[in-house]
Amino acid sequence: MLTAAHVTDLPGKKVKVILPSGKTVEAESLGLDSTTDAAMLQLPAPAKAWPFININREVRELKLGDWCFALGHPGGWDKARGSVLRVGKLVKISANMLQSDCVLMGGDSGGALFNLAGEVIGINSQIWRGREQNLHVSMAPFLRSWESMKKGEVVSTWNLGSGAWIGLSTQGSDDGLIVQAVAPDSPAMKAGLKDGETIISLNNQRLAAPAEFSEAIHARAAGEIVTLKVRNAKGERMVEVKLAKRPKE
Repeated sequence: MLTAAHVTDLPGKKVKVILPSGKTVEAESLGLDSTTDAAMLQLPAPAKAWPFININREVRELKLGDWCFALGHPGGWDKARGSVLRVGKLVKISANMLQSDCVLMGGDSGGALFNLAGEVIGINSQIWRGREQNLHVSMAPFLRSWESMKKGEVVSTWNLGSGAWIGLSTQGSDDGLIVQAVAPDSPAMKAGLKDGETIISLNNQRLAAPAEFSEAIHARAAGEIVTLKVRNAKGERMVEVKLAKRPKE
């Protein structure tokens, strides 16, 4: 099963899965990609093959304006939540993330985003009050790290890319991006960033997901200075970080 990394949190966790019939089975969380919020679960071996839906492997063929629909019914049908199926369009496409104007609500994380052919094109990741900030993990991170996640590995790219490097990994939250780990001798460490601090914005631009933050760093050149607005228990502060070239390993 494909889901969101912030839902499973760690490999090896036991997860209760409720089937349409009402029957429950116990699954186990596999690996995850903490940078993009992609994760996998393993269902137990069934008496007969589990039903499944296809994923769209042609990630690059997605286009702005493509129709899509999201499903959300955590815990079963709830009349107070309204429609289970919410139709919308893709409004932004990046290397690892999709942004749609489908209505999402709390509890929809880990659910699927479909194209009109019924193929999965994304997994619900970041859910905000305004539709303009609803984000989905695209199939790209899953396809790229499929075997690693199946083995239960935690994929951490440390914000590596073709451009600059900052050397930290983050997790999304309602208040910003929480720093999960800082790489040794990295620009982030030299700037004094610490685990547990929350990044509110980069150059006054609020970023809704770890993948957006990574892409904003990758789009810059080594040597460029970026300003992060950071919050911790003592309050908020502005931190200047001089980006570096990505390490060879």
